[in-house]
Amino acid sequence: MDINEKKLDNLIALALEEDLPAGDITTEAIVPASLEASAVFLGKEEGVLAGLEIAIRVLATVDKEVKLTEARQDGYQFSPGDILAQISGRANSILKAERTALNFLQRLSGIATLTRAFVEEVRGTRAAILDTRKTTPGWRELEKYAVRIGGGKNHRLSLSDMMLIKDNHIRIAGGITPALEKAKEKASPGVKIEIEATNLQEVKEALEGGADLIMLDNMELEMIKMAVELVSGRVPLEVSGKVNLDTVREIALTGVDFISVGALTHSFRSADISLEFI
Repeated sequence: MDINEKKLDNLIALALEEDLPAGDITTEAIVPASLEASAVFLGKEEGVLAGLEIAIRVLATVDKEVKLTEARQDGYQFSPGDILAQISGRANSILKAERTALNFLQRLSGIATLTRAFVEEVRGTRAAILDTRKTTPGWRELEKYAVRIGGGKNHRLSLSDMMLIKDNHIRIAGGITPALEKAKEKASPGVKIEIEATNLQEVKEALEGGADLIMLDNMELEMIKMAVELVSGRVPLEVSGKVNLDTVREIALTGVDFISVGALTHSFRSADISLEFI
């Protein structure tokens, strides 16, 4: 799991502090501190598993003696009734960690599940599904991990990763050509420059201006096809806007290289996974 552990531990600590500011008063009143128990994470619907190691890390943060005895791997396609992991330890520790662990597991599995659906729709084409920076504050690294688990690819992680010249940059710079010129003057070696285009004239100008990638923003399908023909593979093309599960395959069949989908991380539905005591 390629995630910064320090950031992850800080996020887990914040989540637990939020949920246990003065302990779990219900569990502490009812469940004996010495009671040992076993429980399972259980799939309740079809989905793609993501974030199981994080859920287990939450449990271990609450009580390092909670043990994982059986587990599926992230990326596993689960069905209703599938046991995703089995854990054992103090019952009160498991109960205290339950909601926080499930929050991570359900959300990340939801992202992976939605991503897998988009990836399946474009199977057999050259197009890769990309995520965006439309992520939950503080969760970006985790959510982009879940996209990878679902079979998608990550666009830039942050504004520091590459240059992406969008409509507001173009307006401020006075057009596509001056925006590209300014970007190329300042770009560090190896940093790619992508620029947004909304029509064929802008695509042509971006191509002539030396863009490394061109984003076709909110174009109709026929214009996307003409842009693919105009560029003829000289630079990669990314489509953004008007993308959903009903339209993504038609877009992919135009021959574009990338399709970015903000919905992967802002409009997913959390997967239905529960924690149940045996």
